[in-house]
Amino acid sequence: MDRACSPNDGIVRLSAAESEALEAAYTVAAAAGRASVFVPASGAATRMFKGLSAIRKRGESPSFAHLRTEAAKDADARETVEWFTRIREFPFYPELRATVAAAGRDPDATLAAEDYGPWLEALLSPTGLGFADRPKALIPFHSEASAPRTPLHEHLAEAVALIRDAGSLCRLHFTVSPEHEQAIHQALDDARIPFEARGIVFNIDLSRQKPNTDTLAADADNAPFRDAEGKLVFRPGGHGALLENLQNTGGDLVFIKNIDNVGPARERPLETAFRRRLAGYLLRLQDRSFVYQRALRAGAADARLVEEAAHFAAQRLGVSAPRALLDPPADDSAVAKKAKWLAGVFARPLRVCAMVKNVGEPGGGPFWVRHADGSVRPQIVETSQIDLSQADQRKILESSTHFNPVDLVCGLRDCDGTLYKLQDFTDSDACFISEKSKDGKPLKALELPGLWNGSMAFWNTAFVEAPLETFNPVKTVNDLLRENHRE
Repeated sequence: MDRACSPNDGIVRLSAAESEALEAAYTVAAAAGRASVFVPASGAATRMFKGLSAIRKRGESPSFAHLRTEAAKDADARETVEWFTRIREFPFYPELRATVAAAGRDPDATLAAEDYGPWLEALLSPTGLGFADRPKALIPFHSEASAPRTPLHEHLAEAVALIRDAGSLCRLHFTVSPEHEQAIHQALDDARIPFEARGIVFNIDLSRQKPNTDTLAADADNAPFRDAEGKLVFRPGGHGALLENLQNTGGDLVFIKNIDNVGPARERPLETAFRRRLAGYLLRLQDRSFVYQRALRAGAADARLVEEAAHFAAQRLGVSAPRALLDPPADDSAVAKKAKWLAGVFARPLRVCAMVKNVGEPGGGPFWVRHADGSVRPQIVETSQIDLSQADQRKILESSTHFNPVDLVCGLRDCDGTLYKLQDFTDSDACFISEKSKDGKPLKALELPGLWNGSMAFWNTAFVEAPLETFNPVKTVNDLLRENHRE
């Protein structure tokens, strides 16, 4: 990392005056059917209920009074205490209460006695709701008119407000895991009914992460990991493996957002308005890039246009010319050399990524990154990619002011409308090793370059500051108790 991106140094702040024009530009593109949504939704809700699952798996559950005492030092106990204390506030409480009753326990009596065990069983066991094994897309996050709303439902509602074209068609793509595909199909069939009653038409595709992107796991000694039956264990290659799925959508202007980053209905107008501006900003950059792309490709760029294009690339896309090309070209051969380099710069997919002020959420952020050729580009960097043993890198990380909420819009086609081959713009060296476990034994998993990290490393990139209110992630079950998830 060279330095952290900040406002006026890699992060754009949109003014109120230009926001209206950006929204208007996007409205025209959306009406023409150019927009679609891509949502990685293959993850199970295991991590969301990790703390509660740890308490449930104990051989003998402590009393709730003991758990309260333990909560001062133990994160799992603390999470469970908050969950049970405020259990009536969760959108899935009515269903959970009915499940407790169906198991032969009195919900009111167990609550009064602070007997949390039956509630944990009802929530997590396979004979109960089994929430930890469900896809996160199907966990009730909100309620509206007393009806539970899952992230899947919220993404459909957001798509109606964001990408509906002139014929009321909304195009969405969800990536799913094979074991959840049937349940996702059924949930989509149910969720779309009230929208289609209003004349909305959905074109929804599902795809699976390609098995050939799985990677061989290693044990603690870096030898191939084998399961209890002696078979080699392969692990999914992470979000970066979804680049092929994104390519296969054939999209033009594609919004990408995590399945769990959705607010309730009252938050939608603010979220949608900002995302429309984000897309409008991409269109502004794209239109100008296409002008330069056509001129440079046709060999019609003179010295003045070459310098104008170089300034735009540096100021708006964060791509500065190599040292040998920094000075204005002195003769025709120098003009041609710089024009050729610029033609390559503009012949790339484009992404505009929202960035919110860092409030301590885990994950990546925007940084200026120096590549092997000496060039410096804006990139999204995960903490796991950073060598914290290096004092200068640790200092840069600590100086960062913004966070990546995974809320971006992508331009996947060139000035002729031809789809880019996205694999050509990936940094294959940007993989990393994560630590997991299987059968109670630790393992190391090689993950491919993240979809919005190394997989988009050589795209043209712009970062735009977003209101914090547009970021509503749910990483643990108790995140649903935050004010921004309450109706």
